[in-house]
Amino acid sequence: MKLAHRHTVQAWLFLTPALLLLAAFSFWPVGYGSVLAFTDYSLIRETRFVGLDNFRYIFNNEMFVSGLKNSLMFLLMVPFVQVGAIVLAVLVNNRLPGIRLFRAAFYVPVVTTVSVVGIMWGFMFHEQGALNYVMMTLKLVNAPVGWLTNDSLALFAVMFVTLWRGLGWYMVMYLAALQSIPSDMQEAAMLDGANRWQRFWKITVPMLRPTIMLCSILSVLAALKAYQEVDVLTQGGPMNSTFTALYYAYDQGLKHLKLPRALAASFVVSLFCIAIALLCLRYLKPKHR
Repeated sequence: MKLAHRHTVQAWLFLTPALLLLAAFSFWPVGYGSVLAFTDYSLIRETRFVGLDNFRYIFNNEMFVSGLKNSLMFLLMVPFVQVGAIVLAVLVNNRLPGIRLFRAAFYVPVVTTVSVVGIMWGFMFHEQGALNYVMMTLKLVNAPVGWLTNDSLALFAVMFVTLWRGLGWYMVMYLAALQSIPSDMQEAAMLDGANRWQRFWKITVPMLRPTIMLCSILSVLAALKAYQEVDVLTQGGPMNSTFTALYYAYDQGLKHLKLPRALAASFVVSLFCIAIALLCLRYLKPKHR
């Protein structure tokens, strides 16, 4: 018993520095910011409790409502990210010459900074850029397409860049899960006459369900918190068509110094993140656990 107690104390001692950092830079800011969302907080005057006034304001604000819809639109890319990552993981899980090079190439966007990504894709999406040049050369379009200047296309262009950046990260997670599946299960299924497609659906997919659940939750949270790509590529334009809920919080808090409204918007985004993460936990939870 004493040994178990000593191991518990040692574990808490190892965790203490990380917990202190989380408390100082995560738990406290989130908790205090949530409280300030219900006030008229200002740096130069006394703070008063105003209840739900900030929430009424943002939900009556067309820009925030539009931004919230755009944030929810980002959820459309979650299935594409997950399916694409699984397909890539299955492909790069084969032992082929140069496969490590392909793995590294798919992972490069993950470690590339957002500013570099913005410059590169800004050039690609420009009306005189590489994408329009290729499409016009192949006679797919007759005139340059305004990928970032057309309010009907800009949001989808930003969503594509977000998908492109995240694909390699989830591919690595699925690859690790694939390599942890016992090979004897595959061999037993082959002896029973199961083809590759049957082995994939009956063995691989069920064994991947914990990873699918984790990656789905992470990609849902990333989609709802989309901000960096918007800031680098469009700054919310054209005509506010790429405003997201989190970009609205940034715009109100840092550009216009309306901190309570920004905190209220962040609070709403957090509630959506929690709610959708709970739905993912409920419906994607592995049945065998």
